[in-house]
Amino acid sequence: MNSRLQFCGGGSRRHTRFGGWLLALATVSGCEGRDAMLDQPKLLPMEPSEVFLDGSSMRPLVAGTVPRSGAIQSLAPPLGSAPPVTMELLRRGQERFMIFCSVCHGLDGYGEGMVVQRGFPRAASYHTERLRSAPDDYLFAVITSGYQNMPAYGAVVGVEDRWAIISYLRALQLSQNAQITDVPEETRGQLLE
Repeated sequence: MNSRLQFCGGGSRRHTRFGGWLLALATVSGCEGRDAMLDQPKLLPMEPSEVFLDGSSMRPLVAGTVPRSGAIQSLAPPLGSAPPVTMELLRRGQERFMIFCSVCHGLDGYGEGMVVQRGFPRAASYHTERLRSAPDDYLFAVITSGYQNMPAYGAVVGVEDRWAIISYLRALQLSQNAQITDVPEETRGQLLE
């Protein structure tokens, strides 16, 4: 075989085997000492240290620090913390519902929002007896922490906006399940016209 052919990769099997063993040896030698990063000197949290004057290896948290995990102190709101229902609160709740909830639950709350129409699992309907009779605190906890396919919105939707959404949900439930007897007698005539 001429030298030009060997240079272009036409060498013998022996050369190929030798190259393979050389590559394997280089790979394995790179793995040696991989625990060096694990075994390096370091300070663990709460471990005493001479690095800082206070003798601690941890630094105190800066005031106002928010945990990265978005941990919520309490799933349930404090008792009696729901604001009184006003038209302003309902409008704010409708606005927040359209932004955060309608994509899955639909504009009417029957659980057939746009993402459901595109293949996402069906969201809960707010018009089932179970959710119509659920306490507001339960809805607050679900919005805060999520439930089944629903993600947690506690880090995205503020407490006041969660209450506004719940107030709007209750109005939406009433609008879909109202009876004529629910309307005051003096205004029933306006509906029947």
